[in-house]
Amino acid sequence: MSNPFYIVDVFAEKKYTGNQLAVICDADSLTAEEMQKIALEMNYSETTFIISDQPRNGGYDVRIFSLDEELPFAGHPTLGTAYIIQQLLIDRDIPTVKLNLPVGQITVTFTYKNGQPEILWMRQVPPRFGLTFSARESAVALNVEQEEIDERFPIEEVSTGLPFIIVPLKTLAAVRRCRIDRVGYLQLIDRAEAKSIYVFAAETYQPNNDLNARMFDDFHGIAEDPATGSAAGCLAAYLVKNKYYGEQKVTVRVEQGYEINRPSILLLEAEKEEKSGQISILVGGRVVTVARGELL
Repeated sequence: MSNPFYIVDVFAEKKYTGNQLAVICDADSLTAEEMQKIALEMNYSETTFIISDQPRNGGYDVRIFSLDEELPFAGHPTLGTAYIIQQLLIDRDIPTVKLNLPVGQITVTFTYKNGQPEILWMRQVPPRFGLTFSARESAVALNVEQEEIDERFPIEEVSTGLPFIIVPLKTLAAVRRCRIDRVGYLQLIDRAEAKSIYVFAAETYQPNNDLNARMFDDFHGIAEDPATGSAAGCLAAYLVKNKYYGEQKVTVRVEQGYEINRPSILLLEAEKEEKSGQISILVGGRVVTVARGELL
């Protein structure tokens, strides 16, 4: 039995930008081992598998694989897969698509323009905040000077399903200079749950954007990711918790991927809810279909 698949660009303003994703359909007959092999064959940072074309508990069962393991959640795979489900399995304008993932059920909200999806938004689970790290050890891991780290704010581990170490830098030039020092990086992540580093600064390439960011994950074989929705959700929570803009509500545009010629735009909305004290997080962006094919 063959499996149709689609390649989409997520957090993309047009084709061949953003983060690439392969979405495999009719995947109920595939074993986890086969899914892992297919993900390695596709060779994108993640590949997703739609297990059934019928919803269960109001959501569609989906599995996400990186090059070396299954993931409980990931940002751009969630948006890209929801887009394919809406386009192919539902084939009509609906406000939401729900994905059943190991981290829980994730809701993706659609806005439309001229009958086609324009912006897709995912609500991430409430954040967990973990360890903090010194500017010195973080600077060594990133091959930058300690003075380039913005020590007004913490270097902090945050998770909304996947953990990241969030590192605030002072300038775009500092972000551009980041290069992973293997020894320093391994020392930094040794005591952390997170193995990925997400750096950002409030200087940007494009004047209509608010933050520039980069994501490094050598531990999982990803030298740099062009657009990281899960990390951006963690960043949104970080901005609120630490009152980066002086308040506990943010609406920002984040540019990522410029340094590797895959410019991406991630939209973030987050705020601390008064009653619960929890931080609500929305991450949004555009999805563009690039190709379709069939696994033989």
